[in-house]
Amino acid sequence: MNLARGSSDDSGSLLWGLGAIALYALISYGLDYRARARRGSRHPAREALHDLKDREEPQSPRHRIVSRVIMIGGGVLTGLVAYTTSGTLRAVAAGLTAVVAVTAWAYYDHRTETRDSAG
Repeated sequence: MNLARGSSDDSGSLLWGLGAIALYALISYGLDYRARARRGSRHPAREALHDLKDREEPQSPRHRIVSRVIMIGGGVLTGLVAYTTSGTLRAVAAGLTAVVAVTAWAYYDHRTETRDSAG
């Protein structure tokens, strides 16, 4: 008995889920790289990689925790969408979920970074 795609014969579902999480991380890195390059950084690729690991502390601890929860939640949600859907819908739904999650994460970081640096 299968309960709402609880058990799947499609062995590629796990790979789709992991691929969606990897795509989410790549999109996040790309956005950070672009922001660093626009600010005139000498080494935007290296700084973007280090920024993903929280080398700098541009936010308060509370804002940083919320930011990481949004980031991880978006990655997990994107993976779940890719895992639970199939066919063409899988690529479209996972892509849209990743774009919305990364946009929400970037918006939150932008808003809190502006407030923290001004205050």
